[in-house]
Amino acid sequence: MRRPFKAQEPTKEGPRINREIRGVREVQLIGEDGQNIGVISIQDALAAAQEAGLDLVEISPNAAPPVCKILDFGRFKYQTQKKANEARKNQKVVEVKEIKMRPAIDDHDYEVKMKAIKRFFEEGDKVKLTLRFRGREMAHQHLGMKLLERVRDETAEISKVEAEPKLEGRQMIMVLAPR
Repeated sequence: MRRPFKAQEPTKEGPRINREIRGVREVQLIGEDGQNIGVISIQDALAAAQEAGLDLVEISPNAAPPVCKILDFGRFKYQTQKKANEARKNQKVVEVKEIKMRPAIDDHDYEVKMKAIKRFFEEGDKVKLTLRFRGREMAHQHLGMKLLERVRDETAEISKVEAEPKLEGRQMIMVLAPR
């Protein structure tokens, strides 16, 4: 025999309001003016919120007893959304920029790459140095290690090594992060 399907109640995002606050007898109530009213029964808190023409919003559900505040829920939701957008706007996403080199790099090419690395650090980005070995260059991995150490020494005052140089197949990789 099949059991009838009972869908789960949809989980609600955000704090519980008014009649959704269940399973508690008493709450710590904060009035609409921000004043601490004290510990009162949930029915009294709901009545006080209804009398003020506002909502009873559960601010801290994990406290004992839960903390509830009398406020306009629509306005509260709008303000929290606004704060989240503001925080997102001020956030800097750190990117990882890649610089590719060869062990037998010429001096001028090396200087151009170093200038780019320093610019990336000024912008607050990490730099992944990839050193590619071709053919017989694999027999001279020490030259590649010397080159990566040279880069590390030249950028020591503006960067720190996040990943030490390591060989992966035919390439040696090192990651530097700005200080």
